Amino acid sequence: MNAAVNPSPRDADEAAMREALALAAHAIGLCDPNPRVGCVIVAADGSVIGRGHTQEAGGPHAEVMALRDAASRGTSVRGATVFVTLEPCSHQGRTPPCADALVAAGVGRVVIAIHDPNPLVAGQGVARLAAAGIQVSNGLCADRARELNIGFFSRMERARPWLRLKVAVSLDGRTALENGRSQWITGDAARSDGHAWRMRAGAVLTGVGTVREDDPRLDVRLVRTARQPLRVVVDSRIETPPAARIVEPPGPVLLYAAIGDETRRRELEARGVEIALLASSSGKVDLPAMLADLGARGINELHVEAGEKLNASLLREGLVDELLIYVAPRLLGSGRSLAALGPFEQLEEGPAFTFVDVTPVGDDVRLRLRPRRR
Repeated sequence: MNAAVNPSPRDADEAAMREALALAAHAIGLCDPNPRVGCVIVAADGSVIGRGHTQEAGGPHAEVMALRDAASRGTSVRGATVFVTLEPCSHQGRTPPCADALVAAGVGRVVIAIHDPNPLVAGQGVARLAAAGIQVSNGLCADRARELNIGFFSRMERARPWLRLKVAVSLDGRTALENGRSQWITGDAARSDGHAWRMRAGAVLTGVGTVREDDPRLDVRLVRTARQPLRVVVDSRIETPPAARIVEPPGPVLLYAAIGDETRRRELEARGVEIALLASSSGKVDLPAMLADLGARGINELHVEAGEKLNASLLREGLVDELLIYVAPRLLGSGRSLAALGPFEQLEEGPAFTFVDVTPVGDDVRLRLRPRRR
């Protein structure tokens, strides 16, 4: 009989951090604009005595939830090891500093996946723990932790959300027939998966052309969510019909315009739509300024479902961080494209991307791509 093999300390640490990351994923669609954080507390004998993840904004953070979980079991955390997917906060926001809570609890060691890019933290949480004599290490599963909060890192480091552009296309790259019909290119599983990506986002954006032609709601319906994202319309001349479905509940609606038609503006504002004027020199919505404004509003991830013209504008200005493409196994012939780019004279003129993953979803395939670094 083979003797039991005990996991190495490194393997045990990675297993605990993977569990903390799984907990953090439960905060998707719940905690925005706060980062998604998970926490696991492990006793000296290797048993898990506390678990938690970030709650809604203004609610407890992951570390506090895990401490409360341990307390509910009647278990002391003194000397225990805490695994947390993001550096514990060190400032007084809507909630007290988590670093102080861990110090007060008397934990012996804190393992952090990745630093907090928030300038209000940015190493101060680690410093506060270390000053209290707590052993601290940083960097375990850092890549996975960053991916989970890629929008939060984008907002903290670039002052703008992570822009994910979603489209559904045929094998020949068409998003709609020439007459505009596009429902439905992909199957039920792909549409549900698309709603899961909507749920991740703090805001879902489209253009006025899509509003007028497709009359979408752009809310989250096909998956469960604790909150609805902000719905955003790029509408330079304020042409969104007041009776458009996107204006209806649930959730707030924000419209970016370049020209303020007072009559149409009043009609939409009477329906609860907020209108922000951000004009570029060309008389259209200033898209980089719009992203900066959304970042200032606390939007971490921006999910775009628009037409070929707005898609092309976002790509030309280098604002797209990720493509989310659902490919259906059918041909549509002539029709509308993913983005109205070109015509190019050289292949190198077109934007180039790198595959992040390729995943079958029902009868369709989901592609994720990011701009290729030059």
